[in-house]
Amino acid sequence: MTSRGRAPPGEQRRWGAEMVGAALSPRWLLLLLLLLLAWAPPGRAAPDLDEIQCLPGLAKQPAFRQYSGYLRGSGSKHLHYWFVESQKDPKSSPVVLWLNGGPGCSSLDGFLTEHGPFLVQPDGATLEYNPYSWNLIANVLYLESPAGVGFSYSDDKSYATNDTEVAQSNFEALKDFFRLFPEYKDNELFLTGESYAGIYIPTLAVLVMQDPSMNLQGLAVGNGLSSYEQNDNSLVYFAYYHGLLGNRLWSSLQTHCCSQNKCNFYDNTDPECVTNLQEVSRIVGNSGLNIYNLYAPCAGGVPGRLRYEKDAIVLHDLGNIFSRLPLKRTWHQALLRTGGRLRMDPPCTNTTAASTYLNNPYVRKALHIPEQLPHWDMCNFLVNIQYRRLYQSMQSQYLKLLTTQEAASAKELLG
Repeated sequence: MTSRGRAPPGEQRRWGAEMVGAALSPRWLLLLLLLLLAWAPPGRAAPDLDEIQCLPGLAKQPAFRQYSGYLRGSGSKHLHYWFVESQKDPKSSPVVLWLNGGPGCSSLDGFLTEHGPFLVQPDGATLEYNPYSWNLIANVLYLESPAGVGFSYSDDKSYATNDTEVAQSNFEALKDFFRLFPEYKDNELFLTGESYAGIYIPTLAVLVMQDPSMNLQGLAVGNGLSSYEQNDNSLVYFAYYHGLLGNRLWSSLQTHCCSQNKCNFYDNTDPECVTNLQEVSRIVGNSGLNIYNLYAPCAGGVPGRLRYEKDAIVLHDLGNIFSRLPLKRTWHQALLRTGGRLRMDPPCTNTTAASTYLNNPYVRKALHIPEQLPHWDMCNFLVNIQYRRLYQSMQSQYLKLLTTQEAASAKELLG
C-alpha cells in the first residue's frame, strides 16, 4: 500500500479484473436476471412502442390501454391494427377480432363510427366516448385487411388478392398478435365482422380451428354475405314486399325468371330476366335508398353511380348484389381504363369525418403510421376491383366448423 492507503496501479487493475470476473460469474448473472424480472411490470408483455400515449381529439385520455401498429401477414404484408383493452377486466375479458367488409374497406370504419370506444364527430377533429363500445366488456382488435386497405401495406406494393390468400394473411396476423400480446393467448377468442366479412370470418375460422394455441369460442357476422345466390334471390323478394318494385316489373320477373314455382334471380340467362334484374339493381342501388337501413335517409342525398370530388372519381361498390349481371364487370373495367384517380365509398355513407381525422398528421403520428404511406381512405377501389371472389357460398366452411365442434366433446355443440 502507498502512504495514502491506495494500492499500486498494478494491484488496482488486478482487483478490478477480479471484481468484473466475479460479476460475470453464472451465479451473479442469475441474481441480476432475477432482480430484473422482479422489477419488471407484472403480467404485461404488450409491445410498448405500439402503445398510444396521447390520442388527439379527446377531451380526456382513456383509463384503458390502447395500441396501434403493424402485424405480420403473409409474405411482405403488414396489416395495421388498433387494439383497445377491455374497460372491465382485460385479463378475463374475451379477445374480439373485428373485420369490416368490402372487400377493400377499413375496419376503422367500425372503430370510429360503430362500436369503438370513441366516435368521430362531424368536424373530423373531435372524438366522443361511445357509451355502447364493445370494449366495455371485451378486448377488441380492429384489423385493416387485406393489405392496401387503410394504413395496411405490402412491401412489394402488390394488392391483387383473393379469399384464400386473405384468410391466410389474417391468420398469420392473428398469430403475430398473440406473439406480441402473449398475456391474451388463453383468453376466449371471438371472430366478428360485417358485410363481406361473411366470407372473411368463416374462411379464417377454419384455419383458427386447426390451431390449438388459439381459444376460439365463436364467430358472429352482422348483415353478412354468405351466399351470392341466396342474397340475390332474397333481395328481389325483399324489394317487392317493401313496395320498391311495381306490379308490372314484378309480373315480368315472375314470367321470365321463374319456372315451376321456383325463381332464379342469381344466374338466369333469359334475356328478359336479365333486363328486369338490371332494373331491380338500379332501383336498389341507385335510386336514393339506404341499402343498410331502408327506413333511414341516405347521407349526401340521392347517390349517383359516381361523382367527381377534387381530382378523384368517387364511386360506390355494389359488387355483392347481382354480381352475375354482365354490365357489372363491364362498368368497373371501364372505370379502370379512365386513367384518373378512383376512390370507393360505401353507398349512403359520409366518410369525410373519419378520413379527415385519420389523415391528421398528429393522429397518424399517435397511431405510429409511417410517414411515407399514402392518404387514408375508407375503401380502396383497386383492392376491390382486383379482388378474386373464390367462394359463391360459405356452406362448406360452416359445415367444417360444425363438424369440428361435434367432434370436440369438451365444447358441446348442443349444450
